[in-house]
Amino acid sequence: MQGRQPGIESEMAPEPIYDDENYQGAGKLEGKVALITGGDSGIGRAVAIAFAKEGANIAIAYLDEHEDTEKTVKAAKAYSAEAFKFATDISQVENCHQLVVDVIAEFGQLNILVNNAGKQFPQEDFLDISPEQLRETF
Repeated sequence: MQGRQPGIESEMAPEPIYDDENYQGAGKLEGKVALITGGDSGIGRAVAIAFAKEGANIAIAYLDEHEDTEKTVKAAKAYSAEAFKFATDISQVENCHQLVVDVIAEFGQLNILVNNAGKQFPQEDFLDISPEQLRETF
């Protein structure tokens, strides 16, 4: 399975490719700390792995996807990154402030923010998305 970590499975179908085995990091983020919201799977996981390959240490903020997040942490650590997970609801401003405090307490710094967390309301017609759902999405 090209681009997938051995022993790490996903519930997404088709399973996203989050690790390009042909991509070799060049240390571009050595000594940096990246906070990735929604880093438990999909695009967030791919960013976490790419940043780990470049030498960054990884902080993953997620809501309640504990098993998916643990898989991302394991994959990042496979590239010698320090990786920690922080379960929190970033739709609450006070949680965002605390998250930054917690990440800095854990790593001593914070250099990069990838604001990837999101929520979606799949509809057959996008006009069926309510104004409340649209606000919650953004």
